[in-house]
Amino acid sequence: MIVQTLAFYLFAGLTVASAFMVIAARNPVHSVLFLILAFVNAAGLFVLLGAEFLAMMLVVVYVGAVAVLFLFVVMMLDINFAELRQGFLQYLPIGGLVGLILLVELVLVVGTWVVAPGVTPASPTPAAAQMSNTEALGRLLFTKYVYFFQASGMILLVAMIGAIVLTLRSREGVRRQSIAQQNARTRRDTLEIRKVQSGTGG
Repeated sequence: MIVQTLAFYLFAGLTVASAFMVIAARNPVHSVLFLILAFVNAAGLFVLLGAEFLAMMLVVVYVGAVAVLFLFVVMMLDINFAELRQGFLQYLPIGGLVGLILLVELVLVVGTWVVAPGVTPASPTPAAAQMSNTEALGRLLFTKYVYFFQASGMILLVAMIGAIVLTLRSREGVRRQSIAQQNARTRRDTLEIRKVQSGTGG
């Protein structure tokens, strides 16, 4: 029990610290690396809760795909972050006001939250011997939350298309393939027949 408590505080502390460094790091590449560290520690918390399938999916999907995609997009966009930080101070009052409102809301939610032992859940969770973690999660996703599951898939698809559009912007000095121009070519544009006299061709 002591080992589990120490592991919980270790993973939770590293997760909070990594999440803070995601927004505090000056280099966006370092922010993505701290995001990966936060995902790994959150996976450790899932393992402590007995949700090993969620921990595996968090590492495989988010660390292996989403975070790496963020990293490559940040590196390929080649954004001049020095220019973006020039107007940071003028948005500081608005950002501070929004942060204060969120802090007050969190305090109100945590302060008024109580445990009601007499309330029974609408759908009791099955025992571990009756149903595995993966099967229980699959039944919830594809029955009760199927529309939310499909909506999240559409949001991820739109985000992926947006990332591709941002990386495919035109740049000077970079030669790109134009499929439309290649298909619109005619034989006169690409082929020229010349009659060469005998003995003059070099």
